[in-house]
Amino acid sequence: MVRVQEIMESRTDNTIVIIPSYNEARTIGCVVSSLVNMGLNVLVVDDGSVDSTERIALDSGAMVIRSGENRGKGFSIREGIKYVLDKTRFEWIVIMDGDGQHCPGDIPAMMAATRAGDVDMVSGNRMLRTETMPPVRYWTNRFMSWMISGICRRDIPDTQCGYRLVRVEALKKLKLTSDKYDIETEMLIRAADAAMKIESVPVRTIYGEEKSEINPVRDTIRFFALILKYHFKLNGLRKTKKIDG
Repeated sequence: MVRVQEIMESRTDNTIVIIPSYNEARTIGCVVSSLVNMGLNVLVVDDGSVDSTERIALDSGAMVIRSGENRGKGFSIREGIKYVLDKTRFEWIVIMDGDGQHCPGDIPAMMAATRAGDVDMVSGNRMLRTETMPPVRYWTNRFMSWMISGICRRDIPDTQCGYRLVRVEALKKLKLTSDKYDIETEMLIRAADAAMKIESVPVRTIYGEEKSEINPVRDTIRFFALILKYHFKLNGLRKTKKIDG
């Protein structure tokens, strides 16, 4: 029993970090170097960058796969997951951003949350440290987390945090389709519907001079379209399961 738990637990030797990146030449080198110095393998998915993201990532010690055009964060994450599933034998995947907002130093705490042996996903929670969070992000995160927690039928304090640690065996069961930023929401909803165990761990978020890509009107419309799509799709699936059962 102890040996099974050791195999399930996330460690630096059985975990790979996927970083979807688009024009992150300014920060990607520091992020990758920090992870490599921690003993982690790193896979950067270059989403058609027109700067030196690919070269800097390679020089810093990462593996890189590159898209010929900008397809979106969700597409890059799915490509990275596909590569890990098809080409490697890692048991856990960390998903984080390459712009320096996610602190590599939080990974050990996320790994520690997997020691129970039955955890499928560890999601970062920034909402305990909101002093430096811009107000629009704070209230958007609060609202979306409340809505999505309702759909998932469990409390997830920060559904919009893209900093995740996910078990590879769990990812094999999730049919992710999103190409854009709603990949984080889709991943949670599908994992919850599959009765997977999701833990939340406090993480830091470092805000620099980057401009927020949140567009209140566009992203609110996109959010509600996503909610409606999954609400009706999952309700239909649950009814079908009950009939079949």
